[in-house]
Amino acid sequence: MKITRQEVEHVATLAKLNLTEEELSTMTGQLDTILSYVAKLDELETGDVAPTTHAFTINNAFREDEIVESLPRKEALANAPLENGEAFVVPRII
Repeated sequence: MKITRQEVEHVATLAKLNLTEEELSTMTGQLDTILSYVAKLDELETGDVAPTTHAFTINNAFREDEIVESLPRKEALANAPLENGEAFVVPRII
C-alpha cells in the first residue's frame, strides 16, 4: 500500500476537507491506485534520456504576422446584446 488512511486524513485536514468515513475509504483506495501507477515510472530506465521541457522540439510555433482588413464595426456589433454604435456596452466593474 502506497498511502495509508491516516495520511489521507492528515492531507484532508490540511486542505480543510471534512470527509465522511466512506469518502476517506474511497479516497484512500483511489490515491493508492494513482500512486501505484506513478511508482511504475520508477521501473523505467531513464539514465540515457535527456531532460526536456516539451515532448517535441519546436523552434518557433508562431506564424508570421499578416496585416489583413479587420471586420467592419457594424458587422462586429451586429449580434451584440447591447451596443452604442461604436462599441459593446458592458456593466461597469469599477
